[in-house]
Amino acid sequence: MAKRPNTSEEILRCARSLIVAGGYNGFSYADIAKVVGIRNASIHHYFPSKTDLVRALVAGYREDVDAGIAEMERRIADPVEQLRAYTGYWEACIADASDPFCVCALLAGEIPVLPQEVALEVRAHFRRLSAWLASVLERGASQGGLRLSGTARDEAETFMAGIHGAMLSARAYADPQVFGIVARRLLERLVV
Repeated sequence: MAKRPNTSEEILRCARSLIVAGGYNGFSYADIAKVVGIRNASIHHYFPSKTDLVRALVAGYREDVDAGIAEMERRIADPVEQLRAYTGYWEACIADASDPFCVCALLAGEIPVLPQEVALEVRAHFRRLSAWLASVLERGASQGGLRLSGTARDEAETFMAGIHGAMLSARAYADPQVFGIVARRLLERLVV
């Protein structure tokens, strides 16, 4: 039997979907209360402010990403296949709308208006993802499966920006296939 999410998990899940749909300023506690079926005061019990809520959401998102990367690295040793799995994950999520946009990528576009605590969590996500991508690219280049035209760190930043841009393009065109087209081109540029 599936475990029923507790109230704080339901609040976080709802906030995540509302952020993906409309950004940081695109929702209120009243919106969450309506969807989750609780009072605003109940949300304040778990998350005293919107800053607390979104900071917790991004921190949890970062933990999920770290766990996903660790699991992928346990299953897949080849750096080229790790990049394919990473892009494949997003392609599937965008295609079935289960996770149509990276929460941190979306919030990064709002950094100038985000509370500092949230902006720090978003930046930490970018640093961690970039470091992981750089390590994958470096290993792939040393094993001969990937070709880099710059440093692994520069290539990681370029690849990450390309993936996030592909998400944005898929959303702008209301066409999930756009993500796959762009992601495949990013990979083709790197794979020997």
